[in-house]
Amino acid sequence: MTTRREFLRLMGYSAAAAATLTLWPGITRAATGGDTRLLVLMLRGGLDGLHALPPYGDPGYAQLRGPLALSPSGATAEDGPALRLDATFALHPALTFARQLYQRGQLLPIPAAAPPYWGRSHFEAQDCVENGTAVPDGAQTGWLNRAIAALPGVRGLAVSTVMPLMMRGSVPVATWTPPLPLRVNPILLQRLEPLYAEDARLAAAFADALAGDGASAAPSAGTGEPGAMSAAMGNHVMGDRRRAGPALRGKVKAMGSGGRLPQLMQAAGTFMARPEGPRIGFVEDYGWDTHANQAAILARKLKELDHALSGFAQAAQPVWARTALVVVTEFGRTARINGTNGTDHGTGGVLWLAGGAVAGGHVGGLWPGMRPHQLYQDRDIHATIDFRSVFKGLLAAHMGVSESALATRVFPGSAALPPLGGLLRAA
Repeated sequence: MTTRREFLRLMGYSAAAAATLTLWPGITRAATGGDTRLLVLMLRGGLDGLHALPPYGDPGYAQLRGPLALSPSGATAEDGPALRLDATFALHPALTFARQLYQRGQLLPIPAAAPPYWGRSHFEAQDCVENGTAVPDGAQTGWLNRAIAALPGVRGLAVSTVMPLMMRGSVPVATWTPPLPLRVNPILLQRLEPLYAEDARLAAAFADALAGDGASAAPSAGTGEPGAMSAAMGNHVMGDRRRAGPALRGKVKAMGSGGRLPQLMQAAGTFMARPEGPRIGFVEDYGWDTHANQAAILARKLKELDHALSGFAQAAQPVWARTALVVVTEFGRTARINGTNGTDHGTGGVLWLAGGAVAGGHVGGLWPGMRPHQLYQDRDIHATIDFRSVFKGLLAAHMGVSESALATRVFPGSAALPPLGGLLRAA
């Protein structure tokens, strides 16, 4: 197996050149002001970065991708022309709003990125991304919860039915899921009512839902562990629901056109835009594992993602200039397509940064190339950026987490991995 040092040497990168990409940002407070926002969107299943961000200008791309190859110069059987970014990279044609962000300097794609785990298991890769260590079983808590713990007074929100590993830990984190659908079998509601009536708090929430009063319009609070509830935080949330008022409840209930992910992202933006709202959030989406018929699946999924980015930007408009959004997936896909017009589990993928606080408008990272001798294990994009360096760079420069906390508490054992600089706009 080629080591990272050997890889940089083979690719002609000097140690000095590599270091310029990972210099400590040199500030301890967020460059965009103290009231910043950070949202992590996790795409579970392994998004194919070569399809979302096609390197059409790479000499090896079209040969390896065959019928899945995208280019700004023409359409394929499934997709229109790709959206050109520069001489090497383009965006999938469904990502029209993402391209607008890029043109505004508010989108920063980082290809050839991966967690420290370079295996091909969904579960192990996701655990490694979420626990913030070098191995899948390195911690039982999440790096995002540990980051909140390092920022006194900062509140967190997980837009998820079950508390994700990334948000589990010692700090209470609120959760939110969409309200009940408008059409619910009345017999089911009749059977549920006596069960909820046994608990005073649940009975009130159930009554709100039946009355169409937006029982899910405010987050519920937990300790960061699934199923746990803090009494003090619970009282705060009930008060928060009353303060939300009909306008906010109506706004949240009206969300959701265009798929589930846009609804979740709009909700996250609504809550995070409030002056007293959470400053750190998490959203997750499923269905990105594309072993067959990839072009059709990703045309739909990337369109949903694009709508989700647009919905979040609109909902978070009051704080958009102070917001950084990270879109991450557990691994990339194989450079070559398989026999069913899909791709299999790979290594180097793509990580995206978006938001008014992001220094975008270019493609970041170190692109390793797609010629056969440049591939990892003769099948994958060779990862050149560790996810944790990006996360550390954002937490340091954008949220104000100290260097010592990042190296020892948030990402334990990562002192030798500098935070990635140049991710944010200058103050």
